[in-house]
Amino acid sequence: MSNARDINPILKQVLELGPPLVFFLIYLRIRDNTYVMGGTEYSGFIVATLVFVPIMLIAMAVLSALTGKLSRMQVFTAFMIVFFGALTAWFNDERFFKMKTSIVYGMFALLLGIGLLRGQSWLAFVLKDTMPMEDEGWMILTRRLCLMFAGLAVANEIVWRTMSTDTWFKIETFGFPIALVVFLFLQFSALQGYLIEEDEEDEEDEDA
Repeated sequence: MSNARDINPILKQVLELGPPLVFFLIYLRIRDNTYVMGGTEYSGFIVATLVFVPIMLIAMAVLSALTGKLSRMQVFTAFMIVFFGALTAWFNDERFFKMKTSIVYGMFALLLGIGLLRGQSWLAFVLKDTMPMEDEGWMILTRRLCLMFAGLAVANEIVWRTMSTDTWFKIETFGFPIALVVFLFLQFSALQGYLIEEDEEDEEDEDA
């Protein structure tokens, strides 16, 4: 933690959001094409996936070098992208990469749910240092976010199984992230009363 460094927030957003956007743009460019590699014919979707994986890993490596850290969530998401990207290419089946989003959201919901069953907010364990909040507030936020992740996992399954690849791509790239950002914004606004001000923290430290 002591080695963590702050970087320009715009650069940070570019490194985090740039790869999915590049993936989307590459897909739009080559979606109607087919490519033969090693005697096997691949769709534009699968080729875009193969290009996206190294771009995402390079962006994560640069982000790690600049900030001196990577969150567990980032590492887990990167692992899932590489794993399901490899399955997509190996089996030449785009369904694997589409399922990846459901599994990632589902795993987040499962992990938060396990913590809740133990009477703990594992979300607080990850974020408490960056956003001091009363334990009750963390429990409320964790319950709601657990349900949100579960809902996104179900929504992704419905979208990719019933809609076109183009529609899924747009919703997965823009719809789900925007929905999550709006949800978190509304939750943090609603939970303002549970936030701990710096003055209160100082008083607690003095009392201790």
